[in-house]
Amino acid sequence: MTQTVQVVRDDKAVYAAGAVVWRQTEGKLRILLIHRTKYRDATLPKGKVDPGEMLAQTAVREVHEETGIRVHLGVPVGVSRYFMRPKRQKVVHYWAAEATDDAIRKSTFVPNREIAALEWVSLKKARKNLSYPVDLEILDEFERLVSDGALRTFPIVALRHAKAASRSDWDGPDAARPLTGRGREQAEAIVAPLRAFGIRKIVTSDAVRCVQTVAPLARALDRRPVQTELISQDAWEDGVSDVRTVIGKRVRSGKPAVICSHGPVLPGILSELALATGTMHGSYVGSASSLELAAFSVAHLSATNPGSGIISIETHVPKV
Repeated sequence: MTQTVQVVRDDKAVYAAGAVVWRQTEGKLRILLIHRTKYRDATLPKGKVDPGEMLAQTAVREVHEETGIRVHLGVPVGVSRYFMRPKRQKVVHYWAAEATDDAIRKSTFVPNREIAALEWVSLKKARKNLSYPVDLEILDEFERLVSDGALRTFPIVALRHAKAASRSDWDGPDAARPLTGRGREQAEAIVAPLRAFGIRKIVTSDAVRCVQTVAPLARALDRRPVQTELISQDAWEDGVSDVRTVIGKRVRSGKPAVICSHGPVLPGILSELALATGTMHGSYVGSASSLELAAFSVAHLSATNPGSGIISIETHVPKV
């Protein structure tokens, strides 16, 4: 059931992001359609990427701007591609995103020049009312998740630390190497994309470069990171790391978490995550663990049965 998604961009297309926003009401599944004023159509909430944004934060921002509802992203549900005039491709990434009752109550939406109305509909009615075939393709993938019982999930994020001072230029202990100026920019840039997935727990190697990488996120969430040598590079090089203990605790907790570590340690983190969830070990594990500096992979697990396997893994790379 595992699918892998590489969230990358190039400069030859116009990029956008959105979500299939869903809720359960009186035991029935409903999804949110927006009726746009100018185009007189019914579609899914989405919008173009702002300069400097990563796609995940675009999706959350656009859903909030168009509907007034704050959501966290779940499993990716596909990418639509179509051509705009003059023959420039538009690429739209979508995620499933649950709208909680509290988030709906707090919505301040009123009809405006862009969005005439919001409508919660059944999947059957959505299929009938959506204006564009590309939206129906996204709905197909969403319905597959529903059929598989894999709609409600929680993420565990494997994050590689941001750019640090090089070993050759550093006289002190390796674990004390700090982030460079670019590394600090990267650490700030990934805060919003990580928050898009509803992160609540931060676990990090006790190396300075990892602690500094998650510091901006910790401030934004007002949470204290858990520092541990069990996933440090020093422990890995000395053969005394214990990734299994860290991963097992996070899977059992069922809470959205980010785990910040080092390039050599990340393959072990993803492998242990596969083992802990009963997922067949495949090439996707290697791909998801081969991260650039400050990049991260999001593994989505079933909220009701984490041992049923990784549902999806997606990788995000900052532009900084």
